[in-house]
Amino acid sequence: MKLNLAIIFVLLSLATASAWGTEDGAALYKKRCSGCHGAAGEGKPATKAPALKGTQKDVAEHLLKGESTSKPPHNKGMSGITEEQAKAIADYVKTLN
Repeated sequence: MKLNLAIIFVLLSLATASAWGTEDGAALYKKRCSGCHGAAGEGKPATKAPALKGTQKDVAEHLLKGESTSKPPHNKGMSGITEEQAKAIADYVKTLN
């Protein structure tokens, strides 16, 4: 009985961790990205911020390292963002299709 409860607890913990990752990515996107790229990843042509919805770009890599041809803040890695946060944002962006 104790073993079954332990297994159930572990499975619930994993499910909760997955849900947190998705929520965390959504919250981080809203805070760090939506101002330029739009709430639904639609982009903002007026500011030349590209749409992220349906992008094939490696968003996490772009957030962490940037690209010299991009305009700030993406011409270099974004400050104050961890690898885990970048991956959470990238995972969230994949849901915007």
